[in-house]
Amino acid sequence: MKTKSPFLNSIINYMYSHHYAKKSIETYVFWITAYIHFHNKRHPTSMGNNEVEIFLNHLTVTKKVAAKTQATALNALAFLYKHIIKNELSLDLNFIKSNRQQKLPVVLTQNEVSLFFRNINKRHYLIASLLYGSGLRLMEAVKIRVQDIDFDYKNIRIWNGKGNKNRIVTLAEELIPMLRNQIIQVDEYLQLDLKNDAYAGVWMPHRLSKKYPSANKSLQWQFLFPSHKLSTDPETGEIRRHHLDHSGVRKAVKLSSTKAEINKHVTPHTLRHSFATHLLQSGADIRTVQTQLGHSDVRTTQIYTHVLQQGANGVISPFSRL
Repeated sequence: MKTKSPFLNSIINYMYSHHYAKKSIETYVFWITAYIHFHNKRHPTSMGNNEVEIFLNHLTVTKKVAAKTQATALNALAFLYKHIIKNELSLDLNFIKSNRQQKLPVVLTQNEVSLFFRNINKRHYLIASLLYGSGLRLMEAVKIRVQDIDFDYKNIRIWNGKGNKNRIVTLAEELIPMLRNQIIQVDEYLQLDLKNDAYAGVWMPHRLSKKYPSANKSLQWQFLFPSHKLSTDPETGEIRRHHLDHSGVRKAVKLSSTKAEINKHVTPHTLRHSFATHLLQSGADIRTVQTQLGHSDVRTTQIYTHVLQQGANGVISPFSRL
């Protein structure tokens, strides 16, 4: 990931060298760039608390962004001033906080889910099946390693999910044959890569790469959904096989919903929303659903009760009993 700006490239290099996730780097650079452009391309070193407050107010008043979006922008700028500018922002910033209400999630009916999977391409069928079948976030799914699949207990171990939390999610038994075949394909890629003298093994978290120096060339540590080509590690310059690009999954999901003629805005996260809602419909306890989704607060999970046909919290209207 490179830009035309030496300053932004220095931020990117700093974040890579400190082992930030690629998605985090893209997000932070997006908001830092937006902040600079909003202030007519002034350099951040010539700005501070006042300019940050004005920018955050602009996001709320003019752009009408959601509270989480505004918070992400603030986190990016706080990072900028603390780690790059070396002049931290005030803890008492005075800006208008967004009070835009959270949207209700888009949820597919089970019939729509069936139509969706009949139309998705073969390459992305399995990963989309895990989004719906296990309620995974897209980035959680693309980062699954071979060893994270537990066939004996029919579950998947998710490491460092949102908020750096680990959890165990259910695995649909019907997907096991496809997963075994997928692992065979991963091994075929690995055997091919091992014949390449330039291959440096799969990327591993920094501490684990030091503790287990040969694990990066073992089958267990390979990504379950590998990229079809080798690439250069932006942090080290070494040749590796990274995981499948998330953008390809997004495009496949959109195309599948279009082919299925589903008249809803369908994204990979829609499959996760549908997983949660259908679990509740089947009688699962809301705390169980909360654990599966990895939500810190059950109130986040309760939003799915509002999209059930029975109404909020599964309450059946007394009118229906007349």
